[in-house]
Amino acid sequence: MDEKTLDIIISRYEAPAGRLLGIMGEIQNQEGYIPRETLEILSVKLEVPLSQLYGLATFYSFFSLKPVGDHVITVCMGTACHVKGAVKILKALEEMLGIKSEASEDGKFSITTEDKKFTLEIARCFGACSMAPVLRVDGNLYGYATPENLPGILAEYGWERHEN
Repeated sequence: MDEKTLDIIISRYEAPAGRLLGIMGEIQNQEGYIPRETLEILSVKLEVPLSQLYGLATFYSFFSLKPVGDHVITVCMGTACHVKGAVKILKALEEMLGIKSEASEDGKFSITTEDKKFTLEIARCFGACSMAPVLRVDGNLYGYATPENLPGILAEYGWERHEN
């Protein structure tokens, strides 16, 4: 992100309450993630330690410090979803997308397919426990998910079955 664009974003957040989260949220919305270089520039411009910005970016699950795929699939791993089969959903998605679970360097679970079409991540709770297990694709919530209905859901986002 260039400095002029960053300055425009910063200028929208003069009030101290929520300023950092608002600015970082806009950066994420525009870039798809928060580049380290942008955090470094933001640290200097706002006179906020880089460690504080990095702490916010790693604490909140909606921030990403690395690029994500065209479509982001988030599986809820809250208690209700976990009990009702979220682990099976996650494993089925890994198999369908040809990826393997791993935590990223910022400690978050996030993995992107080689073709950069999908990023798979987990969250602790969506607040939709009555529809467990739940997953979200690009902000669209899918309740009562099963491994069997995943192909239909992902097909809406351009996924195609590949036979090995």
